[in-house]
Amino acid sequence: MSNLLSIGKTGLLAAQVGLSTTGHNIANANVPGYSRQVAIQSTTPGQDIGVGFIGTGTEVAQIKRHYDDFLNSQVRGAETTQAALTSYYSQISQIDNMLADTTSGLSPALQDFFKGVQDASSNPASAASRQAMLSTASSLASRFQGISARLNEIGTGVNSQISTTVTQINSYASKLAELNHSIAALSTDPSIAPNDLLDQRDQVLTELNKLVKTNVTPGENHTINVSIGTGQPLVVNNRNFELAAIPSPTDVNRLQVGYSTAGQTIPLPESVLTGGALGGLLEFRSNALDHAQNALGQIAAGLAVSFNAQHKLGQDQNGAPGVDFFGPINAQVGRNSLNSLGSTAAVTAVVTDATALTSSDYNVDYDGANFIVTRQSDGKKTTITPFPQAVPQTIDGVDYTISGTPMTNDNFLVRPTVNAAADFQLMQKDPAKLALAAPISTAAPLSNTGNGKITPGSVDAGYLAPGNALAAPVTLLYDKATASFSGFPPAQDVTVTVNGVPTVYPAGTPSIPYTDGAAISFGGIKLSISGTPGDTDSFTVGPNTSGVGDSRNGVLLGALQTKNVLNNGNANFQTGYAQMVNYIGNKTREAQIGGLAADAAVQQAQNAQQTVSGVNLDEEAANLLRYQQAYQASGKVMQIASQMFDVLVSLGR
Repeated sequence: MSNLLSIGKTGLLAAQVGLSTTGHNIANANVPGYSRQVAIQSTTPGQDIGVGFIGTGTEVAQIKRHYDDFLNSQVRGAETTQAALTSYYSQISQIDNMLADTTSGLSPALQDFFKGVQDASSNPASAASRQAMLSTASSLASRFQGISARLNEIGTGVNSQISTTVTQINSYASKLAELNHSIAALSTDPSIAPNDLLDQRDQVLTELNKLVKTNVTPGENHTINVSIGTGQPLVVNNRNFELAAIPSPTDVNRLQVGYSTAGQTIPLPESVLTGGALGGLLEFRSNALDHAQNALGQIAAGLAVSFNAQHKLGQDQNGAPGVDFFGPINAQVGRNSLNSLGSTAAVTAVVTDATALTSSDYNVDYDGANFIVTRQSDGKKTTITPFPQAVPQTIDGVDYTISGTPMTNDNFLVRPTVNAAADFQLMQKDPAKLALAAPISTAAPLSNTGNGKITPGSVDAGYLAPGNALAAPVTLLYDKATASFSGFPPAQDVTVTVNGVPTVYPAGTPSIPYTDGAAISFGGIKLSISGTPGDTDSFTVGPNTSGVGDSRNGVLLGALQTKNVLNNGNANFQTGYAQMVNYIGNKTREAQIGGLAADAAVQQAQNAQQTVSGVNLDEEAANLLRYQQAYQASGKVMQIASQMFDVLVSLGR
């Protein structure tokens, strides 16, 4: 009877544990990260009674947590990808919406500006037309500055989110270390684990993984070790390490992630922090925001430099040469804060050639003997030679000037176009100073006997070289006997181009053979003579003394709208902007589609994980009835044992 009573008692206790475990499952069914638990029973050792072993009841061997590490790893991997794409898309969609706006984008402002240039060229003597051109130029500058300001705001927002995310990562790492400590303290028996604490830790790990991709390895006493990037430890047993949001060594306005260890913070390359919200932010900034800022700046710099260059080749209403129409474009140069304190090296960079300009950033490094400029987009290296410099060296349309005394490993970051849109500004305010006229004029005297004609003529950058600008008219005299012209400036070479083939006649050549319609250039002046000149017929080329109604340079300024200025002469300004908009649009669409795929992957992974770890209330309700019946049956066993004992006692009276 004693044995029967003991058996009933063990069954009663086992059923009670089963009921408690089932009730615990039901109570936590909606708790994120909770894993279903079940009481695992085993048979207690039997008692030898001589003729065999008689059972002694049951015991609860383990409260088992239904958990699959592989499935949970899949969920974390899917969620870190989802978080990265969500973070990326939420940022890039802002740029996409702004650039694609048909009213507030750059395209309408560009079209209005060049329409203003063309209207002024159609009526160069009109002060109203000139003023309208200045107004459209001012509006264009405001549009460049406005878009740039919005991109800068987005960049500031990214900095703020990076800082907040790093703080959250540190908080989760600290919590994981605390849970590791608690779990290890309660895990004196390797076969027994504090299930609820393990669930809490897994949930914290899941939240951490949504911020940055982690690598998890098991430790002793049910602890885990967590690392990020290329193996930088974040949690080791009960110790956590911290990240920090620190200014970039070459740009104080740009936060990057550093790893704190041994009392110092080491910057981590952005490429190693993949996945999670932090990885999405960093990828957005380096692949989308930087591209948008640089591409917009390339358009601004290309327009400013090319328009200025053409404007300088003109003549204003006062007869003076044209000057810069837009302000100069200076590259952003960041001196690495880690450079040696003994270094006095300084780098300045100015955009001078719109055609050769790229949208890439550049590293400038001193190896102890030479300064080497590396284009980040493809790694192309160019050595500054000679150094020290006598004159600036032009690389990809940017003039580099390096001064001071460098030290080995000096580093600078040059971003030629990142601030170009913000710095884009109108320099001219006086309509009379718009250089719409050409600085030269040509003429054929009425006394000429032949039917030769001379074009109005134009100038190129060579005309601005010292000694080339005409101070007085040049008379070209035709000699019919030799079919040649004389009278060219004696100090200048003369180039005659026939069917695309140029022939250069050295300075001082007494006569230049005449070819009908050939292009003639000297001292930066370009013209053409056609027809059949008579003997001693003359043609004059001189300064433009009455250019108030002349718009030859204005026409060339307006032609810049469709001229392929950017990307080595492969794109005009509208095309360049369209390429920028298309790039951002494609990246936005890629992120959107990727996000939908990631959502599906997360749902699929969670479903698979929940089939193992999730609580099924119907199943738990059935378990309640099962354990209730077991409890009642065990109680009945004990009741019968008690009644039998009472019978024996009564027999002894």
